[in-house]
Amino acid sequence: MQWTDRIRQVKIILVVAAILIAVGSLVVSNFLTHDLEQQERSRMEVWAEAMRSLNNADENTDLGLVLTVLNENNTIPVIVIDSHGKVTVFRNVDIQADNYADSLARATQEGHRLLAAHRNIRITLDEHTHDYIDVCYDDSLVLKRLALYPYAQLGVVLLFVVVAIFALLTSKRAEQNKVWVGLSKETAHQLGTPISSLMAWVEILKEQYPADDLIPELDKDVKRLQLIADRFSKIGSLPEPVPTSLNEVMDHVIDYMDRRTSKRVKMVKQFPDHDITVNLNASLFEWVIENLSKNAVDAMGGEAGTITLHVEETPTKAIIEVSDTGKGIRKKDLSNVFKPGFTTKKRGWGLGLSLAKRIVEEYHKGRIWVKSSEVGHGTTFRIELKK
Repeated sequence: MQWTDRIRQVKIILVVAAILIAVGSLVVSNFLTHDLEQQERSRMEVWAEAMRSLNNADENTDLGLVLTVLNENNTIPVIVIDSHGKVTVFRNVDIQADNYADSLARATQEGHRLLAAHRNIRITLDEHTHDYIDVCYDDSLVLKRLALYPYAQLGVVLLFVVVAIFALLTSKRAEQNKVWVGLSKETAHQLGTPISSLMAWVEILKEQYPADDLIPELDKDVKRLQLIADRFSKIGSLPEPVPTSLNEVMDHVIDYMDRRTSKRVKMVKQFPDHDITVNLNASLFEWVIENLSKNAVDAMGGEAGTITLHVEETPTKAIIEVSDTGKGIRKKDLSNVFKPGFTTKKRGWGLGLSLAKRIVEEYHKGRIWVKSSEVGHGTTFRIELKK
């Protein structure tokens, strides 16, 4: 539970940091863009005045200075339209055309677009005739790139966050796998010696007390311990599934659980009349159903209830559902039930459902999820296996 919360906190911190960086970048970029827009506006006003001086030039006008001002604009697209709506001059406008007539037509179209967008400075040439020109201008390439920069930066930051979260989850998963494999193999190894000793003692007891009714039960429990050790040893490897009767596997689990749970808990099986054969590692898959059944018993909290094990098949898959009438799972916990360390019990490591998911999805290439859950009414887990 603590590890799950820590991962969630790290993801939230990364997302918040990305948002702050993006917002800060947008604000700074907005200020820079606004300042650059004002500078370009001022340059266009000077350029427009130079155009008026050129149009009103006489023998006393310093044309050298005027032409210098006009020719210095090599970045800002500008189109000059006279009072009759005709383009007289255009500079720095990206127009792809085969001849001057086509270029002039496209410049006229672009100029009127800028005019409609109020991207123009009107210069009066003659106060008496009210003759004028409109100097229409667009943003320079630098200004356009600066306006797009924060969005590109936002994309890079989001990509970084996604990669960081993926690396974090991958690292966590790899660490969990190492812990599971090491713990499983060590557990199987540690159980091996005392189980072998117990099996030998059981054989001796059978020879000395052949009529004792308790010895067969003791033998069953020792074999159960051997099965548990075998399961732990297989967790650390990739056991090969073999064609197995799903009905028999489920019957074994029901028989085992029915004898070890309260009589107030009723085990109900809903199986088809015919046998269903699926590629399984029987001992590991029994472990999955046992975990789901034990969780169902715990969810009832010692109260009376029902655990229903439903099995059906389609042409391509076998379906198993384990339903209970327990306390249910809260909606906010549904996404965490299969995460290692998550548990709502006072006791327990929170590894049962995580191991069940690993066995179903990694070892049997199937799917397991919470089909439905309602607080106070119960939960249904669904498993799908390919046939």
